[in-house]
Amino acid sequence: MSAFSLRYFPSLPPAARGRGLALRWGLLALLALPPRLVHGCACGCGVYEVGTSAMFPTGAGQMLTFENDFQDQDANWSGSSRAASSANPDKDIRTDFLTGSWQTMFTRSWGLQLEVPYDTRTFRTTGGASGNDGVNLNWSSLGDIRIEGIYTGWSHDLSTGLTLGVKLPTGNYTHQDAFGDIDRDSEIGTGSTDALLGAFHRGDLTGGNRWIWFVQAEADLPFATRDQYRPGAEIDTAAGLYFNGWALGGTTVTPVAQFKASERASDAGSNAANPVASGFARVLAAPGLEFDLHPLRIYADVELPVWQHFTGNQLAAAVLTKVSVSYMF
Repeated sequence: MSAFSLRYFPSLPPAARGRGLALRWGLLALLALPPRLVHGCACGCGVYEVGTSAMFPTGAGQMLTFENDFQDQDANWSGSSRAASSANPDKDIRTDFLTGSWQTMFTRSWGLQLEVPYDTRTFRTTGGASGNDGVNLNWSSLGDIRIEGIYTGWSHDLSTGLTLGVKLPTGNYTHQDAFGDIDRDSEIGTGSTDALLGAFHRGDLTGGNRWIWFVQAEADLPFATRDQYRPGAEIDTAAGLYFNGWALGGTTVTPVAQFKASERASDAGSNAANPVASGFARVLAAPGLEFDLHPLRIYADVELPVWQHFTGNQLAAAVLTKVSVSYMF
């Protein structure tokens, strides 16, 4: 998720600390498979990037963040229900996503955010020399770097904004073993350059800035592709609520509750695309907690599928987890 995200907003002024929510969310593109096998990576080999209440822009400042996400895609799904494992040659995809990010707001209205991921993947599939062997593969790679501009100049409290940016094809999309067992849907990079367009808004639900509601959305639109393969366009949305600050000594604790919805079109192209086993829609619940020890913030959440629908057979994760540590200056 992600869901693109989160970690990029500045240190809040004293009167506003503990407010807001990350602007970016998302997941890396779900990739399709080559013609030789009907594999399915599932609803994204990437994750939603759920932010924290500290990340909503409120003024000039900078932030550095390190985040770790994990998911284990070990269940085969088709349509809206779990399907037999035998229907999918892929059996398990476990991924650790380590991401470093930097964000700066040049003024209260304009900012820039940069996200650099590095992913480690374990892939269990069917293939090898005979085509029917159990295969276990492990590799790591730089992921697809994202660069986005931020504009929040419409309202005095910066409660409404837009993001516009690009996803670069920096992730490895050609990693392979001797028998060609790694399909495009299981690669760390997408191989495409994508336009990113997002919007967000927050509001005071009860007065006094105690309960804050928010909505956000982002579209990921591939426009430059390689090897006659185009990953499906995707839109991610989120809506939620957070309580602005329980004080425990010198630490502010902020509970966050949100629902995230995502839809991704099937892949296309004459080379590696498999439209009958790519594309999905899903809704996740994502409860989380943020701990503010200014200038340090720690955030953790879990993301749980509430409803999901996959085209063809694809591997899905039962839960996604996230931990991030941010330093504001």
